[in-house]
Amino acid sequence: MADFDFSVLGTREHPTLGLDTFGDAPLDGAPGNHPQTLREVVAEAVLADRVGVDYIGLGEHHRPDYAISAPDVVLAAIAGQTERIRLGTGVTVLSSDDPIRVYQRFATLDAVSSGRAEVQLGRGSFIESFGLFGLELSDYDRLFAEKVDLFAALQREEPVTWEGTVRPPLVDQRVYPTTAAGRVPAWIGVGGTPQSVVRAAQYGMPLMLAVIGGSPASFVQLAALYREALGRMELPELPIGMHSPGHVAATDDEAREQLYPHQAELYTRLGRERGWPAYSRIQFEQAASPQGALFVGSPETVAQKIAWAARTLGLSRFQLKYSVGSVPHEQRLESVRLYGEEVVPRVRELLAGS
Repeated sequence: MADFDFSVLGTREHPTLGLDTFGDAPLDGAPGNHPQTLREVVAEAVLADRVGVDYIGLGEHHRPDYAISAPDVVLAAIAGQTERIRLGTGVTVLSSDDPIRVYQRFATLDAVSSGRAEVQLGRGSFIESFGLFGLELSDYDRLFAEKVDLFAALQREEPVTWEGTVRPPLVDQRVYPTTAAGRVPAWIGVGGTPQSVVRAAQYGMPLMLAVIGGSPASFVQLAALYREALGRMELPELPIGMHSPGHVAATDDEAREQLYPHQAELYTRLGRERGWPAYSRIQFEQAASPQGALFVGSPETVAQKIAWAARTLGLSRFQLKYSVGSVPHEQRLESVRLYGEEVVPRVRELLAGS
């Protein structure tokens, strides 16, 4: 681990500022809208590269309302049209995938992008992939724990001997291709459980906090727990990142009015699946408040809030999930442009002065 330069992922002094998308697709017209949505994701990432965004992350889902089920394929298309932006996921659902194939795909992406690939590993917030790939939901915890263990062994890019219960053992097995930097960097994405935070530290992987409700300030204890666990294992400080939804427009009012109907439709629809009440304007305004989990507003408003979150948690990476529900492509493009041209430099200015 010591040989890999984790500073390329961001540091507290110089955090990387990225964007996330799941390829949110409007349900009217699905699945015919999926090809168009995927092409729009590529165009948005190309713009993000051009305006100075540091990272683009694509989330993996297997549902009609999200078009991205194979992030690495879309990232390869983006790699061919970009020069500097780092390319990764948010997240790869490792529980229902093969760690060896994941490593091979992202090592390949790393080669074709000249060293810009990384991966964020998680369980995912939906469970459709379990039935789709013939897995038992009762194995939810065991699948992820064992597959992370194997993935961590693969990161050494040496012959692997490994044994678990979810696949046949490996004996002195090499995996190809290898990478120029010596590993595919991997984060562990967590939703807020202490066990997942400690696991990330145990494997020497950076931590990505999914802050989609409440306040970023409520994650301070988890960030401290992660750093304490690293210290107990005598490991160096590693990056902590944060992912939250939001939208940027010219003014606060414009950003909120553009986002609210799509946010409300999405959360109300998900609520019908999970037993939540309908999403209200009051909930939206609470989430959009200065310490809420929704980063929506003018470039100055969003920049101030990101800088506050970065200071509060000691972040090395912030990722804005800029596509929420069926926000139109044109508004997403403008949000990406404003984020790269105005939010990113303003955040850096605010943090440099703190």
